[in-house]
Parts: sequence; C-alpha cells; structure tokens
Amino acid sequence: MRRTLAFLLSLSCLAAHAADPLIWGESNQWDQFEYAFDDTAKWEEVQHQLPPWPKPENFIPIPLGARSGNQFFVDYLSASAGKDGVVRYSMVVKSPSGAETISFEGMRCTSGEHKLYAFGRGDKKGAGVWSRNRYAKWEPIQARNLNDFRRELFYHYFCTVEGAAKLPEIQRNLKSGGLYKRD
Repeated sequence: MRRTLAFLLSLSCLAAHAADPLIWGESNQWDQFEYAFDDTAKWEEVQHQLPPWPKPENFIPIPLGARSGNQFFVDYLSASAGKDGVVRYSMVVKSPSGAETISFEGMRCTSGEHKLYAFGRGDKKGAGVWSRNRYAKWEPIQARNLNDFRRELFYHYFCTVEGAAKLPEIQRNLKSGGLYKRD
C-alpha cells in the first residue's frame, strides 16, 4: 500500500511537471532567447566607396613600441564612421627595409571584427590604385596578439564600450595618440 501510494504520488508530480514547458522544453522560447539580444542578427553592412589614395602628409603614426619593427600609419583623411557602426580607414605598414603594405579596412567594434576591403598597389611616383579583396570577410581581431595594429586601433583609437566612436572622437584620438595616455 505504501509503495502504491508513493508511486501514485510520483506520477502526479510527474504529470504536473510535464505540463510545465520550462522544465520539459515543449513550447518554450529559450531557443530564441539569445537571438533576442544578438544585435548582429539585424545588422546590415552599408555600401561604401574606396577612399582616395593615401598621401604621406596625412599619415598618423600608430605606435606599437618595441613590440614590432614595422611602422604603422592610418591615413587621417580616410577614417570614417559609418551608419552601420563600421569604422573604415586606410592603413600603411612600413617595414624596416622600406617596403610598404597599403590596405583599406573596416572594423566592427560591437563584434570585435575586422575586414580587409582592398589592397593598395603603389607606383614610384607617390600614387597608386586599389584592388578590391574578392575574399573579404569579417574576421576576429586577435586581442592576444601584441603585434597586431588592429588590436591597438580597437582598444585605443576607434572603439568605445558602446561600439564605434563618432568620427570627431576618432579624429581626436588619432591626433592625440590614442584614447589613453601611455607613457
């Protein structure tokens, strides 16, 4: 009798829990819970144009200190903050031997990603042309890579806690050497 009563009691508890969707997952919306807070689901990248070819008089140095032998520069006039939350800029990397790598890139501060839109091909006369990157895709910024200029731009020049900084703030950060004074 005692076993039968315990069995019936456990069945009634089981039946009560079976009706609760939060326990059994029958009709709850938990699979949509993260989606409701995910801003990237609604995000759409706006169309953009390639900037004019970068000129040395507009280069702003991005110091990485002794972490790299290369020199890094952002073309001040190419920096923009799009309505889509993407900061776009031209980047110039100079090696110790004098070789230059020029690129036009974008940075999404809300997701910590970067995208390489175009490569630059310079000529010996100080001009050049852009070549679009056919395989451009958003990739994570390597926060642990101390030699990465993108990490430096993300943390000290382009991004805030709320996302991408506004263009006047980005320009001020570029001219002043970054968001934080590093002595």
